[in-house]
Amino acid sequence: MTIAHFNVARLLHPPGDPRVAEFTNNTIRVNAVADRSPGFVWRWTDEGSTVEGSGGYQAADADPCLAISLSVWETTEALRFFVERTVPGAYLRRRQEWFGPWDGPNYVIWPWHSEGVPTVAEGWARLDRLKREGDSAEVHGFHWTGQ
Repeated sequence: MTIAHFNVARLLHPPGDPRVAEFTNNTIRVNAVADRSPGFVWRWTDEGSTVEGSGGYQAADADPCLAISLSVWETTEALRFFVERTVPGAYLRRRQEWFGPWDGPNYVIWPWHSEGVPTVAEGWARLDRLKREGDSAEVHGFHWTGQ
């Protein structure tokens, strides 16, 4: 079984602003590391959602400050290793410099059993479920123990 991961964050400043440039200008680099990481299966790309002048990150709902990512991994451990022990870890530690507070969890992980790939709409629904119900076998964070 694989897992899907959806992540969302709101930039404090619009793309092109030098205060968020270090994040936006490195999105392509981070995605390239993900693509080569052990356990990586797939990530959502949509040319129509790529914010012009942003360095390649993708936004949601036509809001250029709402950065999203959606990916599939072989295991939660593989995703955790990528996030915490490769390039994204440095950015994760500095997220307060670029992103505002989020009401509730800003990422969700869920088992992915299906053929094909998850959708952004499903990611939003799973994130909402995690906010309403908390960790479960259907939606959880990195540190969920399965109990």
